Amino acid sequence: MAVNTSSASIEPTLQPDGSTSGNFTLENILGTNHEAVEHPRLKEKDSGDATEPGHGWDEESAVRPAADGFCVECEGVWLIGSDRMDEVELTAYIDQPAQVVCDTCVDNYCEVCFAAQHRKGSRKKHIAKPIPSSAKPRSVQNGVAEDVKKNGEQENDVEMDDSDEELDRISIEASKAPVSTQLLGAQPTIGSKVGEWFVDRSKYIPLRLTYGERKYLRLLDAALQVSEYTDKIDTLGFGLSKPKRIVHQIRELCAILSGLVLAADYKQGQELFTDRDFQSNADFYQTIFELGRRHKIMNPDKMRTTYGKLIYLLQDSQSPDVRDMLSFSCVKPIVSVYTVLEEKDALDMLRDDLIMVATQEIYSEGRSKREVQRDIKNKERAIETLASKYQRSGLNQEQVRQCVYSIGDNHAFLRTNRDPCEKMITYLKQYFHPTQAKDNKSSLAIRSGKQGARLSHDHAKQYAYVLQSLTLWREILHDMFRLWSLAEQDLLAENVPYRLRDTGQGLNRVQAAPKTFRMMHTILHRAQQSVGTWIGSSAIHMGDHNVPNALMFIDKYSQIYRILLPICNTLSQIPSLAEKPALRSYIEDDFGSIDNCMREILCDFFQHGFDGSGADNFFDAGSCIDGRLTSAWNWCAQLEKKRYFPVFLLTGFVGFDGDW
Repeated sequence: MAVNTSSASIEPTLQPDGSTSGNFTLENILGTNHEAVEHPRLKEKDSGDATEPGHGWDEESAVRPAADGFCVECEGVWLIGSDRMDEVELTAYIDQPAQVVCDTCVDNYCEVCFAAQHRKGSRKKHIAKPIPSSAKPRSVQNGVAEDVKKNGEQENDVEMDDSDEELDRISIEASKAPVSTQLLGAQPTIGSKVGEWFVDRSKYIPLRLTYGERKYLRLLDAALQVSEYTDKIDTLGFGLSKPKRIVHQIRELCAILSGLVLAADYKQGQELFTDRDFQSNADFYQTIFELGRRHKIMNPDKMRTTYGKLIYLLQDSQSPDVRDMLSFSCVKPIVSVYTVLEEKDALDMLRDDLIMVATQEIYSEGRSKREVQRDIKNKERAIETLASKYQRSGLNQEQVRQCVYSIGDNHAFLRTNRDPCEKMITYLKQYFHPTQAKDNKSSLAIRSGKQGARLSHDHAKQYAYVLQSLTLWREILHDMFRLWSLAEQDLLAENVPYRLRDTGQGLNRVQAAPKTFRMMHTILHRAQQSVGTWIGSSAIHMGDHNVPNALMFIDKYSQIYRILLPICNTLSQIPSLAEKPALRSYIEDDFGSIDNCMREILCDFFQHGFDGSGADNFFDAGSCIDGRLTSAWNWCAQLEKKRYFPVFLLTGFVGFDGDW
């Protein structure tokens, strides 16, 4: 019986021995000499261009030389994703500027990659020299690298198309934009000189909303709640073109906002309906959208369902096609403490030593009521002194107080989000030895395949791995406001497009985040320097199927306190539980003592909250930067199965997504 193996007939040709072993037929595929069978399309490709590099799954990609002035190891970062699961992923390269040169390797590295490549073996003895500041990569302006002719004239703009190659080129160029990654030191203490610390940090501290602004914020949130923007835009197959759909949805949202404003404030609403033109009211809509963004940065636990719609709407509005059809821009810069004071020439307030007292966090734990009241009065007196001293034309006392309160809100954010990392580091050092365990109950060793672990570490290595992970989280949360600012710049960049891709978790917008990535690169280097050694991978996922865009990155790391804070609260309340005889008897019968109970909770979290588990496969989990957080969430999902779970319930635990 003849078997037709393709739509086109493939005639067998006789070999010298009379066989047809080289032909692509079912008989030859199932025969003994099946290794000689080759698909005809591959033969055509080989005969057409013998010098073309291989593209098979087992072929290594062609080596791309690093650009002058950039790190040789940072050249291959996944950013774009793949069109189909059976195709090779399209990539855009985020190159880091080279900072050191290795005399032995004769290669340029950034500090992070040099430390990763030279952390052990003979390479540990290599000597690095800093690269002179004069050896810089090509100039950049407005986020896009520019090629300058020898005569000083810029090249003519090239007409852009919608091809993948063009989108990749734009992403690559935007990744080389200069980003300020200078990290701030520790916060000054009361009584010390504040210097420029508050000036630098205030650039990324949003201004607290006033009472009138909060009224418009509620209207924006109500309009976004009923909006179906992402349902109608991020979908495949629709009647209208995507730009027309985007414009229609934005105008619909603006119309809903106008109606809500008219219902809440007739005078303000009447002004909006005077011209019945969206373009004439562009300033109003920009202000409304900016209020939502500013509120979300200061309160990450708010607008959890509506902020995504808002940022995706603004992302689409930055498209040139949409902006031309819409006739106005929806985006304006975030109002920060720095911009307000700079506009009124009042930045000296941030250099005043009283700013430290006026913005301090007042704790009541372990202190008498008299001491707390004294600190409150000192803080109020400092606020009033600053308000009267720095008021001027266009900047009244209430606005000065608002700036001071905004800085205080930032301190409250750090206490809620960053301090749990500090507490967990303290618990780690208090209950566990860095190099050796006293017994099996205090051992942090894990083995791949045991209790879901995907990593194999002895006690010392796991201790270092946990310490560096918590340190990295602390550094990220310390600069979260700056990261959020850079993330919004990446999301709302006009020259960095996105692609709608199925990442395995539904359709997501896959977009490069060069500024956020570069800042994360710097934070990672600071964390590596503080711990001295680094266990595991230092790969940062950004713009791939694991972390599709900067919004997903921010959402991922803003949840760290939801993991650590309930654990810290439970551990801090266990001693007070033991004051009740019945509960003390339960703890002693099941765990032996209070310390044993706390040690068991900590040991289990430090083992299996950092064991590389939590993903569907071995490629999406492990020891990479984002995989550490995935493992911690996986531990949270299994808490109910732990034998110490009743202890959590006795301390008031209701879940990792509740209020504490």
